[in-house]
Amino acid sequence: MTRDQKKSDREVEQVRARRDRDRKRIDEGQITNPKDLERMTHEMVSLERRISDLEDVELEIMARLEDAQSDLTAAESDLTDLDEQIAATTAERDRRGGALQGELTETEAKRVAAIASIPAELLRLYDKVRERQGTGAAMLRARRCEGCQITLDAGTLGQITKAAADEVVRCEECSRILVRTDESGLIGRS
Repeated sequence: MTRDQKKSDREVEQVRARRDRDRKRIDEGQITNPKDLERMTHEMVSLERRISDLEDVELEIMARLEDAQSDLTAAESDLTDLDEQIAATTAERDRRGGALQGELTETEAKRVAAIASIPAELLRLYDKVRERQGTGAAMLRARRCEGCQITLDAGTLGQITKAAADEVVRCEECSRILVRTDESGLIGRS
């Protein structure tokens, strides 16, 4: 648009220069032939019309350029705001990532300590199921396996109720080890 404006400026100046040159020739009396003078007068009117048209185009280009400049300024402001948001979000992500890394390290240390008290055979079973299912154990809550979300039938619940507290019980659907608690919904268990 800036190029278009400069081009339009040049065109207006060229036509004005031609008009001024012709007017000077008429004013100085260099054109004496009446027909040439009449032709030159018509050309002057035509040049004035051409100047007016070119100035209208120039004004239109200037208005578009001004609008484009406003849009550019707004876009640059938006970009600056987005850059600031990205920087803040990145800093928050890094802060949270550091906190999560600390929690992970702490949890891993607790896991190592907990694993030491689990029988090796149970740990192998847990790891085997975890490799297939993503988790090796699931809560039995309100008669439902929290791993596969299947509600266990009365027969299965009866078998689980009769099982010893230290017996490993597994979900028939997903094979996860079921962790029994007071929330399990087992009748007759205390």
